[in-house]
Amino acid sequence: MKKQSIKFLIFSIVAVITLSIMSGCCDEKKSGVTDEAKAESEWISLFDGQTLDGWKRYNADEITDLWIVEDGMILCNGKGGDEGAGQARGSLITKSQFDNFELVLDWKITTGANSGILYHIVEKPELAHAYETGVEYQLLDDVGFPSPVTEAQKAASAYDMYPASADKPLNPPGEWNSSKLIYNNGHVEHWLNGEKVVEYDESSEDWKARYDESKWGEYPQWGQYKKGAIGLQDHGGKIWFKDIKIKKL
Repeated sequence: MKKQSIKFLIFSIVAVITLSIMSGCCDEKKSGVTDEAKAESEWISLFDGQTLDGWKRYNADEITDLWIVEDGMILCNGKGGDEGAGQARGSLITKSQFDNFELVLDWKITTGANSGILYHIVEKPELAHAYETGVEYQLLDDVGFPSPVTEAQKAASAYDMYPASADKPLNPPGEWNSSKLIYNNGHVEHWLNGEKVVEYDESSEDWKARYDESKWGEYPQWGQYKKGAIGLQDHGGKIWFKDIKIKKL
């Protein structure tokens, strides 16, 4: 009986250890799924594919037919001239405000068109345009745009501040591009089709020097706000957007 008791004790210990290991493995797998689901849940969809709920036109109560939903995409139809060329014009902005964030979206543009992704927009009745406060990730047909532009005014650049990489992977008009924009306590990154094409810090001396040489001195409230709306720019060109998501940092 004594030998049987020892054998039973050894068997019990082995069984407990085995169950503990198996339980640990299950917990790790469970935790992995949970972490993945949690990471996905951190993303906020800014466009439901059907409506413009959660959006408005800058400094306006009505969006008008300038901005519409077409086949699961947001379309700026380019009617009526340049931004601000009439009461029906104006950029589309989120009703929610964001400070530090990672934003991703897809866009395609028509030949010769111009647009942009703006952030930290603050609406003020005395300011006619969203870009008077919001900083811009430029969207442009670099090749077909009818007017001369500087390198810092081309697609994926921080408009009139930092030019995108010369070898950036930009797809032509009519084809989709994927953009990512990160703002984190003044550190900014622009990504285009999976490649980082701009990186800078607002607190650097380089930023200050570029600001002094830019057009933004004409707009004293530009870049002054660190929390505001996300905007899709109306600049008179036809452009589509889809799969718009944001993550707070």
